[in-house]
Amino acid sequence: MSPRTARFALDPAFAVGEVDPRLFGSFVEHLGRCVYTGIYEPGHPGADAEGLRQDVLDLVRELGTTAIRYPGGNFVSGYKWEDSVGPRDERPRRLDLAWRSTETNRFGLSEYIDFLRKVGGEPLLAVNLGTRGVQEALELQEYANHPGGTALSDLRVSHGDKDPFGIRLWCLGNEVDGDWQTGHKTAEEYGRLAAETARAMRQQDWREDLKLVACGSSGQGMDTFAAWESTVLQHTYDLVDYISLHAYYEEHDGDRDSFLASAVDMESFIENVVATCDHVGARLKSKKRINLSFDEWNVWYQKRPNPHPVEDWQEAPRILEDVYSVTDAVVFGSLLIALLRHADRVTVACLAQLVNVIAPIMTEPGGPAWRQTTFYPFAQASRYGRGRVLQVNVDSPTYETKAFGEVPLLHATAVVDDETGAVTVFAVNRSRTEALPLEVGLLGLAVGEVVEHSVLADDDPEAVNTADSPDRVTPHTVDGTGIEDGTLRATLEPLSWNVIRLA
Repeated sequence: MSPRTARFALDPAFAVGEVDPRLFGSFVEHLGRCVYTGIYEPGHPGADAEGLRQDVLDLVRELGTTAIRYPGGNFVSGYKWEDSVGPRDERPRRLDLAWRSTETNRFGLSEYIDFLRKVGGEPLLAVNLGTRGVQEALELQEYANHPGGTALSDLRVSHGDKDPFGIRLWCLGNEVDGDWQTGHKTAEEYGRLAAETARAMRQQDWREDLKLVACGSSGQGMDTFAAWESTVLQHTYDLVDYISLHAYYEEHDGDRDSFLASAVDMESFIENVVATCDHVGARLKSKKRINLSFDEWNVWYQKRPNPHPVEDWQEAPRILEDVYSVTDAVVFGSLLIALLRHADRVTVACLAQLVNVIAPIMTEPGGPAWRQTTFYPFAQASRYGRGRVLQVNVDSPTYETKAFGEVPLLHATAVVDDETGAVTVFAVNRSRTEALPLEVGLLGLAVGEVVEHSVLADDDPEAVNTADSPDRVTPHTVDGTGIEDGTLRATLEPLSWNVIRLA
């Protein structure tokens, strides 16, 4: 028997907040083949003069990424930025302790900025607060941003970059709450270091658009979660703009119903961090509001064995190259919905990562590049999810999950473009077997036409895209979705990601 109808109402008078374009960010780390044979492969037949793969550049533009975080991730906690600048053939080879790889430094800071300029991205640069500190952060900031006339800014000019890089968004370290991190610290140790680094960076660059991200917990499951944020913010509240969140999701022990509800955990994580930030602000009697940078998120099968043989200290080993199914794409879309539903406080987010490593784009060395199933929800959200997020409170049939109890089958949000009046509804049907009828009341919205109802779904929930079959899974349009008497009516296919555009 089909489930009963899911419903919600939209009213432009009730909004969550404006979507910050930085919500559609991504992440490039020196990890596996993300950089080498991913975005950078000088010997590739389609590489440009600087060694960037043009097929990948085209896909990144299509994906619609905005801020791109670099160079890590765990990698940054042992990173010497000086190794990555100057003539490539003079850059040192280093051991990377984070991923037990050899780093050639052939792709470095200048190449990253060149890549961003070609894809229209914004830099989000992380500084090493694992093995380094205040002085090294200041030196990197001077090299990157000062116009000229000092030792480090003139060094950048001598390396061929006359214009400053204009980096306005900086991460103060990465996951230093985790004992896997080189330079792991307690909340007190990190809070003090982050505060001193932030204070010094603001002394060097006092413009208001300089934005700093303090490290939050590496996950909601950390033993120190919330206490970590509280302590760090006690030190940094007046000096930083964001606290970071990281979360990855995978199916555990065949529990697909809970996996499909992963966004329940993500929304809980966001709301708990918001509560902690506001609690600290209240204790400090501050009128300032700390926003959230969800600068690592994705589906990641951390327990899945690596099918590729890897030895210690390889260059660009094949690691973390997850192949994503239709099911993964639906969960991924639900995570995007969770971010949009909290656009008032999550104003930076970075899909980890961009190419090859748990990524929406895959490549073969010397060969093709293609879109994974997860490419499509991100590209559609980035293109159509600009504007004001409207409040969505669903009345939906539910199902029982082991991890989260009773969960709605419908997960949804909606964005209105106030300039054009266009509305886009993003919706996931979590039911694996049944279509879900949907009714949406359109109160005070001047829309009367369905431009498109796009669906990502498949009879085979395990279907994937590969180099041999790059278009096995793509979104398709469905007929029958319409507006009548101020109500949008649609049917959501089982296990589906839906984008319904209204004009």
